Amino acid sequence: MAPLPGPYSGTSAVALVARVSAFSFGIVYGSVKLRILKAQAKSHKKAEAKGHH
Repeated sequence: MAPLPGPYSGTSAVALVARVSAFSFGIVYGSVKLRILKAQAKSHKKAEAKGHH
């Protein structure tokens, strides 16, 4: 009997699903984090501009 494929061997469907969902999560997390950082930078610039007047 052949040994079961490991989680990172790339042959099991579970590994493929896990890899795809981890990749998707990374993309979503990255885009959300980027949006938050951009919003913070924008509000920081507005606050700075108000402080100078």
